[in-house]
Amino acid sequence: MRSALTSSDPAIQEFWADLRKTTQARIGLGRAGTALPTRQVLELAAAHAAARDAVHIPLDTEDLAGAVRAVGIGEPVLVTSRAGSREEYLRRPDLGRLPAEGNDVPAEPADIGFVLADGLSPTALSHHGANLLAALVGALADRYTLARPVIATQARVALGDHIAAAQGVRTLLVIIGERPGLSVADSLGIYLTHLPGPGRTDADRNCISNIHPPDGLGYAEAARVAAGLVGGAVALGRSGVQLKDTSRPALGQDDADRAIS
Repeated sequence: MRSALTSSDPAIQEFWADLRKTTQARIGLGRAGTALPTRQVLELAAAHAAARDAVHIPLDTEDLAGAVRAVGIGEPVLVTSRAGSREEYLRRPDLGRLPAEGNDVPAEPADIGFVLADGLSPTALSHHGANLLAALVGALADRYTLARPVIATQARVALGDHIAAAQGVRTLLVIIGERPGLSVADSLGIYLTHLPGPGRTDADRNCISNIHPPDGLGYAEAARVAAGLVGGAVALGRSGVQLKDTSRPALGQDDADRAIS
């Protein structure tokens, strides 16, 4: 009688190898007795260390400012939240939503404002922030006026509302490092708020997440979706739960028409 296949059989290994090509999730890892194989244990430990580093390694604002400056929409402004340290930022999310005393953001009325925030992964902003900003500028500059970019540290999404109010922008795009996981430690999100200001809630925003090429959403695609949402927000007069992204399945319509539900 033929014995059952085990996880060490070539057919089983080939099956899982093909599936692993389609996902970053840890699947079909095998086993050594009652535990994972040594290689998978070490890979998991390395991923956990990378995720912790992504949260705790501070943003190199000077390096990022140079890359953002090269995008060509003005000298970046540097601000920080009321969280005085990374530890306080993690313990007190409320402080990350408020600007520190003395943070002066010059008034610069414009259609679109950009805040590049470290969030829960400064590593993500370092890896992808300037390139994503360049893609957004390329997708928006021909139709809208753009304010100079702002780089924010120890920042939560809502800090952008205070910055946007000071600048006087009508639509805000917050580019922020997303919470790292054991598969991806450097993913960015874009949070869009039309008519931003203190008191806005998550229900007033739209989010584009999982931006981390080559394995996640690419810069150009993220910028295209954002441009569609901006057009829809301007036409609708609001962002948030009433504004839907219908741009991906229908590429032949006007961005504003596609983004309004």
